[in-house]
Amino acid sequence: MAEHKSKGRDLDEATQQAIEYVEVLEEHERPQWVAVSDFGQVRLQEVATGEAHQFALEDLPREVERFAFLIGKQLRHQREADPVNVKAAQQMGKLHNLLEDSGYAGHHLELLLVRLLFLLFGDDTGLWDERGLFYDLLAEQTRSDGEDTGTVLGRLFQVLDTPREKRQANLPEHFAAFPYVNGELFRERIDLADFSPKMREMLLEACMLDWGAVSPAIFGSMFQAVMDETERRNLGAHYTSEANILKALRPLFLDDLHAELTAAGQNKVKLQSFLSKLPGIRVLDPACGSGNFLILAYRELRRLELEALSRLLTDRTVACKP
Repeated sequence: MAEHKSKGRDLDEATQQAIEYVEVLEEHERPQWVAVSDFGQVRLQEVATGEAHQFALEDLPREVERFAFLIGKQLRHQREADPVNVKAAQQMGKLHNLLEDSGYAGHHLELLLVRLLFLLFGDDTGLWDERGLFYDLLAEQTRSDGEDTGTVLGRLFQVLDTPREKRQANLPEHFAAFPYVNGELFRERIDLADFSPKMREMLLEACMLDWGAVSPAIFGSMFQAVMDETERRNLGAHYTSEANILKALRPLFLDDLHAELTAAGQNKVKLQSFLSKLPGIRVLDPACGSGNFLILAYRELRRLELEALSRLLTDRTVACKP
């Protein structure tokens, strides 16, 4: 959507007016971007995020790539790491180090951290019937001194690995409310971790973050946060940001796939062909450290798949955000 004003007019006001026009549209009609201009300055703003970029009209030749979405291309520009991602990684990295310093280390520690990350994501992304179940369990069913935190976590892991129909009839409701999680994430029995008051409080603080807004790339950020600096340098294990990963993945294959999906439009035959193609795509990261390249490649492929499926199953097109 574009909005033009007389030269010298307030572009903040013009942008707000354009956004108000967008908000009254049906969801499937809403554009991803709005552009406003006073024939001297141009502002391009992403509707969903509010991120805007303004430049002089005379600089348009240098800025034209920002309008690549008009021809079905995606702008290869990413925001820097969101503060919530950084804070989440730092919080979990500190918890890891405290546990390791206390003598809880090795494979059991790494598996515990992965399980905790899953539970934190689960609290904010709709994995349970009720948001915040994990936080409530920690806050209400564990002692403030942390003495029984490891025991409660161990019991929860067993519950998550047990189908509902196989659980004991007298299982307390604060455990029974959690669903069965397949995939064997909670299958292996690990040693119980002894938590201190500080460790428990740190885990509760992690629960307070909005994990629905945290990128899966946190695994790589945490991977770097918990590794000894000398060891990381010797192994060459350096975390690559999500922005830089996408700069590599997009020209390699994502741009072509987005263009193919755009060209398919609502054509069911072309969409079926596109969906049949996706499972055959193989991604190799020979220098794999944390797995972030693979995680983000999988996420972007799933987004494309969901967009294609939504077009097949409904008459409405759901925007596929890069």
